[in-house]
Amino acid sequence: MDETLTLSALALGVLALLPAAKRRLELSRAKHRSLAGHSRMAKRLARWVPGYAYDETQFFAADGAPANVAAARRAALGRLGAEFDTRFAKTLAATATAREAIPDLRFTARYRVPFQFSPVLREHLKMGAFLQASEGVQVEDLDGNRLYDLTGSYGVNLLGYDAYKACIDEAVATARDLGPVLGAYHPCVLEVLSRLKAISGQEEVSFHMSGTEAVMQAVRLARYHTRRKRLVRFAGAYHGWWEDVQPGPGNPLPPRETFTLQDMSERSLRVLATRRDIACVLVNPLQALHPNANAPGDSALVDGSRRAGFDREAYTTWLRRLREVCTARGIVLIFDEVFVGFRLAPGGAQAYFGVKADLVTYGKTLGGGLPVGVVCGSRALMTRYREDRPADICFARGTFNAHPYVIAAMAAFLKRLDRPEVKALYDGLEPRWNARAERLNARLQQAGVPVRVANLSTIWTVLYTQPGRYHWMLQFYLRKHGLALSWVGTGRLIFSLNYGDAEFEDVLDRFVAACDEMRADGWWWTAPELTTRAIRRSVFREMLSRKF
Repeated sequence: MDETLTLSALALGVLALLPAAKRRLELSRAKHRSLAGHSRMAKRLARWVPGYAYDETQFFAADGAPANVAAARRAALGRLGAEFDTRFAKTLAATATAREAIPDLRFTARYRVPFQFSPVLREHLKMGAFLQASEGVQVEDLDGNRLYDLTGSYGVNLLGYDAYKACIDEAVATARDLGPVLGAYHPCVLEVLSRLKAISGQEEVSFHMSGTEAVMQAVRLARYHTRRKRLVRFAGAYHGWWEDVQPGPGNPLPPRETFTLQDMSERSLRVLATRRDIACVLVNPLQALHPNANAPGDSALVDGSRRAGFDREAYTTWLRRLREVCTARGIVLIFDEVFVGFRLAPGGAQAYFGVKADLVTYGKTLGGGLPVGVVCGSRALMTRYREDRPADICFARGTFNAHPYVIAAMAAFLKRLDRPEVKALYDGLEPRWNARAERLNARLQQAGVPVRVANLSTIWTVLYTQPGRYHWMLQFYLRKHGLALSWVGTGRLIFSLNYGDAEFEDVLDRFVAACDEMRADGWWWTAPELTTRAIRRSVFREMLSRKF
């Protein structure tokens, strides 16, 4: 009798565990198969990877190139380094001084390229980090060199630097009488609120000091109102540098309550449709360019592989299905438009894809050139307290929230969106920039170089059509030919909308010339055995030998 009762209890216990086991299995299958979807494993691997560097002999022949090719590369690096030392002398000197006290500069210098190549490259080819002027679509360094700007100031520069100078000048004039009085609001905030409510289609607005902070508050509000703790993000998406949304390497602690799922996946939708602990889903529309892949940077070009491509119809369908599941399950859908806001359309990604989110975050360009973060949402989600529980609040304040100068610059930017000349920039925006990408690809193919581009409107990334160890060198040739890139190199090119046809043609010519020179210098030498798999195996063997 006792044995029967024990077996029955055991059977009931197993049956009770089956639904939980099923949910756990579904979650596991929905996570991205790469390390991007498994943050704890990624951190373990990051700790395992040994630090080592190539010496000068290995540096020039890491791909097994013959002696004459290695010699050509050595000579080319010497010429580039000497030219940079001369052309950018004042800029390099200022950068060297600043690097001693600014850890960001030491970080970006080290991680411009795969770490094995970094020490030798930093010794022979130095990069500057100072600019003193901007005009039109160009920037000027401390030596007077003018370069076409392809950095977009990390997304801030949508309309052109001259437009933002005007916004800031207008903001200073508007807010001068009040000055930096904090806590109270400048009256121009009323106009900003009206315009943001119309653009976002939401009822309320809160101001913050950065895009990262805005996303943090949106997630906190979602957790507060749903009384659930789990956050879902998608593999590769960037939402700022705070722990809950930055899994894996680069984050000292693994996200505690975050699931990183596969983008554009039925399995992910199934998880959202069956779990009861998910408060919100974060979507960065920029991932439409490279779903399930991290933001591209040249430091990750170990074997030269990088994938990207934008399918508007497919991504729109995905967002609509995601919207349906979130609505059905009471999950807060958050669009993180800090980067792409107003770049795809005057109404942002919501207008571009025709999908309305529950909460929307903006930043970057919205500040009119000054730092800002904004959250827009319904009154139900934006309220930070409960009437029936006065001690249960979702506190969020910041000393510089709604700073008079920032709000005034925001007002100037939002008014500028209504100007005829700015509306003209949006007319035919996508076809125009798609045609420009196609034109560059045609020129690159005609030149016979292993380079192509993919784009999401004015946001581009460079792809490579053959395996290789040295594709990251292209960023330095582009700079030699007068094109300014951000520290991630060719991974992200960001054009301002005010690029005219003549200016773009000049960029195109310089881009192709840089590729021609890089090929002539031997960096794209290849051999049949130099496959992606062979390169990865070679690097893995190097790591094993260094580790053990």
